[in-house]
Amino acid sequence: MVTIRAQGLSVRLGRYPAVNGADLLLEPGELVGIIGPNGAGKSTLIRALLGLVGRSGGTVLIDGDDSARLSRREIARRIAYLPQGQTLHWPLAVERLVALGRLPHLGPLSRLSAQDEAHVDAALTRADVLHLKGRVATELSGGERARVLLARALAVGAPALIADEPLAALDPGHQIDVMDLLRAEARAGSLVVAVLHDLSMAARYCDRLVLMERGSPVADGAPLDVLTEGNLARVYGISARIETNGDWPLVLPTGRTRS
Repeated sequence: MVTIRAQGLSVRLGRYPAVNGADLLLEPGELVGIIGPNGAGKSTLIRALLGLVGRSGGTVLIDGDDSARLSRREIARRIAYLPQGQTLHWPLAVERLVALGRLPHLGPLSRLSAQDEAHVDAALTRADVLHLKGRVATELSGGERARVLLARALAVGAPALIADEPLAALDPGHQIDVMDLLRAEARAGSLVVAVLHDLSMAARYCDRLVLMERGSPVADGAPLDVLTEGNLARVYGISARIETNGDWPLVLPTGRTRS
C-alpha cells in the first residue's frame, strides 16, 4: 500500500505560482476527490505529486521516500497515472495499448509474460472494455477510448491510482461505472485520487474531498463538510443548494454570486 505526503509543496509555471505551499496526506483505502474551479492548480498538484513537474519548494514523500530521489519507473510501479485529455497517435489494437501499462515492470526488449497478459485481461474486464479486444484504439469513440486508457492505468497493478478527470467524455452510465470502480479499488485497500468537476459525483463517491483555490487546498475533509454553500460561493462564485437523497448528496448550482 502507498502513502503520499506533501509538505509545503509549491510549483511555479514560469512566473505563475500554480501550487502554493500545499500540505496533504493521502493514505491507502481512501478515494480522495480533488475539486476546484478551472485554474485552481488541481492537475499541477497531482503532477507534482508524481514528479512530472519540478517543484519550487517543499517535499513529496512516497512511503517516506523523497520522490525526487526515485526514478520515474519506481514511481510508476507504485502509482498508476491516468492523465486527462490524452490523444492517441498510433493505430494500436486495444489490448496492445492496455499492455503498455505493464512497461514499468519490464526490462529492455522484454516480452509480456503470462502474468502480464493476465493483468491486461483483468484490467480490460474491470474497465468494461474486454469486448473491444481486437479493435483499433484510434477508431473508438471518445468514451470508449477513455475507458481503454483507464484500463491501461489499471494494468500497471500499482497499489495507488491517480486519475485526472476520469469522467470526461463519458456518458452518465459509464460515469457511474467508473466511479463504482474507483471506489471498489479504494475499498480493496488502494489509494485512489481523482480530479473531478462533477460535485454531486464527488460528494456521492469520495471518502474525502480536497478543495483547491488559487493553488492551495482551502478545505479538506468529508464531502458534506467541504461542499458548503459558503465554500462554493467563495471558491466557485456560485450559489448552490446542497441536498441529501438518502446517502446520496446532490449539489445543485443555482446561479452566479459574482461575475
